Amino acid sequence: MANKSKLIVALDLETIDEAREMWRRLRGMVGMFKIGSQLFTHAGPSIVQEIVEAGERVFLDLKFHDIPNTVAAASAEAARLGVSLLNVHALGGGEMMRRAAEAVSSVSVRENMPRPNLIAVTVLTSSDELTLKETGYESSPKTQVARLAELAAVCGLDGVVASGHEIQTVRACVPRKGFLIVTPGVRITSVGSPVTGDDQKRVMMPNDAIRAGADFIVVGRPITQAPDPARAAHEIVEQIG
Repeated sequence: MANKSKLIVALDLETIDEAREMWRRLRGMVGMFKIGSQLFTHAGPSIVQEIVEAGERVFLDLKFHDIPNTVAAASAEAARLGVSLLNVHALGGGEMMRRAAEAVSSVSVRENMPRPNLIAVTVLTSSDELTLKETGYESSPKTQVARLAELAAVCGLDGVVASGHEIQTVRACVPRKGFLIVTPGVRITSVGSPVTGDDQKRVMMPNDAIRAGADFIVVGRPITQAPDPARAAHEIVEQIG
């Protein structure tokens, strides 16, 4: 039970029917389902509400990054959907993150509903040092992750999204108890079929990520593209034990 709660399955699928079939096949087997930009743009809030109303937990992965007022309002609406986890981009800055955290807390108290955890994206797992340089950052991914994790913590966020390679760095610079680390870019070599169209660069095996200190790992295609997604999810849960 404890192990499965650490696994988040990314429903990065093209249609609501595919997503519905997948989460129903995996319900009760994993800790959370991630809904990102692709599925949310296609299906809208209805798929979030459907999964939440069925008693499953949702990570709404829309990476809000806009002016503070807009991000605060969007974060409050996400909280109203009943999600357990949502995120913003740390690069939006301190005021944006503080306003988002305040909005989530305020709407949760005002409307008497559970408060979701709000976390910040640091450096995407598809990015490397060259990617950062292309966008004007001379620091390494590890240095940039540390800087943004510290900022997120100061702004009152509940944790960060960081690759497995930066987990220990985040733990060192943010020693706060309960500060969450959600690790995407998890890849498996022995489960299911090969992943196609993979664009991840800073990756890690699931058991290594958990041992390094991740609270949650996010796995998408290694499960959703597997011949037997339920079996693939089960094997990953066993690996992280």
